[in-house]
Amino acid sequence: MANFSNDLESFWMPFTANRQFKQAPRLLVSADRMQYKSHDGRTILDGTAGLWCCNAGHNRPKIVEAIQKSAATLDFAPTFQMGHPAAFTLANRLAAIAPEGMGHVFFCNSGSEAVDSALKMALAYHRARNDAGRTRFIGRERGYHGVGFGGISVGGLVNNRKSFVQLPGTDHLRHTHDPARNAFSKGQPQQGAEFADELERLIALHDASTIAAVIVEPVAGSTGVLVPPVGYLEKLRAICDRTGILLIFDEVITGFGRTGAPFAAQRFGVTPDMITAAKGVTNGTVPMGLVLAKSELYRTVMEASAGTAIEFFHGYTYSAHPLACAAALGTLDTYEEEGLFERVKVLETYWEDRLHALRPLPNVIDLRNFGLIGAIELAPRPGAAGARAYDVFTGCYEAGLLTRATGDTIALSPPLIIETDQIDQLFDILEEVLKKTA
Repeated sequence: MANFSNDLESFWMPFTANRQFKQAPRLLVSADRMQYKSHDGRTILDGTAGLWCCNAGHNRPKIVEAIQKSAATLDFAPTFQMGHPAAFTLANRLAAIAPEGMGHVFFCNSGSEAVDSALKMALAYHRARNDAGRTRFIGRERGYHGVGFGGISVGGLVNNRKSFVQLPGTDHLRHTHDPARNAFSKGQPQQGAEFADELERLIALHDASTIAAVIVEPVAGSTGVLVPPVGYLEKLRAICDRTGILLIFDEVITGFGRTGAPFAAQRFGVTPDMITAAKGVTNGTVPMGLVLAKSELYRTVMEASAGTAIEFFHGYTYSAHPLACAAALGTLDTYEEEGLFERVKVLETYWEDRLHALRPLPNVIDLRNFGLIGAIELAPRPGAAGARAYDVFTGCYEAGLLTRATGDTIALSPPLIIETDQIDQLFDILEEVLKKTA
């Protein structure tokens, strides 16, 4: 049999400079708790929870055992006109930790699918209310909502949009980044609540009767960690309430403890009509996404058709896959038993202090944080946007730390099990690499 293991050519890698990577690959071969092992035998501290998803760390026993048991007991079961017990158990567990009133859960397989599902739910809700003229969606500049056609349409990252056709009838709020007033803010910036008033302008332009929903990330992650200004989310909620527009929070990165609560909606005290989530629900072990919906929204869609009719023509073969449900239940048990959501509030000040100690270093032009999220924005090199952050990313990897480069920002989101000495290790490595990176 041919040996294919050392041939890197066939894998078309996502969001990667394929040719550059394959000349000098960075391969991870095992993981345990806070650490990866690289293919060349080095220990790598995980500063990004994999890709914002391994909130409980790696190789956690309850999660591993749950997946193994499910694979040996029920490897697959359809959820079209059928079901299996773990799907209902998991939905109940999620509803119990969700913001008050968000009592229904729709399962899919990723954050991208969750966003497209939520957009469809918004249309279904308005149609069920005989308000079918509401078909427009409002996203936000610099927002990331996955890579489905719905997600890139409401998203606001140019590289994700420029090569692909978008859905008609979308528009965008301005982003909330305001370094002139808010650079080096600790936690929520004090200035910028008025950016939510941009929604009033779009309502005046399009009329509220045409707008189905507004979708935003409570903390924008992929664009480089933009924390909402004080009062901003509250203003969006108030405008949506007054105009009958649904509000969707994309919590794919903030869900499951990242901000010190099950969902950022709870930490910020603003309840949307829907929440999209993924990543941390299974600790990254088995793909799963979901939409949490207010019970009133669910009931409206259910009651708009006859009792024997399919109420919502949407779903996926792998919705509520048994292995994913088992992984999620094991993950929720781990979060609860170890108090990981609450632990974020214990660590966040120490995390904040270590992050902001980087302020005097060369090329650091902003630092942003909330919960166990951090961002180091660097001055771009002339004519080479993103190059400096990429060099910091590769330098950190060589020094034993996994970070994420997005544009000229280094984003950090470690597993919630991180200890203070590991926080020190993380920032010590970053400090040395930043000093060496011109």
